[in-house]
Amino acid sequence: MSLTEEAALIRQVPILSHLGPVAQKMLCFVSERVTFEAGMTVFRQGESADAAYVLLDGEVEIMVWTKSGSLCINQVGKYEILGETGMFGDLPRSATAVARSRVEALRVPSELFRRMIHDSPDASLHLSRVLAQRLARTTAQLSIAAG
Repeated sequence: MSLTEEAALIRQVPILSHLGPVAQKMLCFVSERVTFEAGMTVFRQGESADAAYVLLDGEVEIMVWTKSGSLCINQVGKYEILGETGMFGDLPRSATAVARSRVEALRVPSELFRRMIHDSPDASLHLSRVLAQRLARTTAQLSIAAG
């Protein structure tokens, strides 16, 4: 796939659609295209948050481990981003991401992702909204699990 075609794909990602065309192409050029088959782990809870993933196709379950086993707290699909949370606080991964189906993604190094969000107030605002929605969803899931 050409750089121009990949840039067109990431324009479908709401957070990245706010970036300018040059930044979008740079993101594609520097990022690594990765594939995960169903059941494969994208990243594990506790690992270093060294990259974010832009899903170009497929679905990923976000799992946390509790005393009674694993708990699915979110699902992320096509044109969404995952793994970005820990990068902003230099924190380890707070959850494990597992492919539900075959996943095609761009692996965006943390430094590049942080720089792009910093340089785009619109992308930063959109990311804040996404993170707030995920926090609300996670809190609701944990409340249900706690009974």
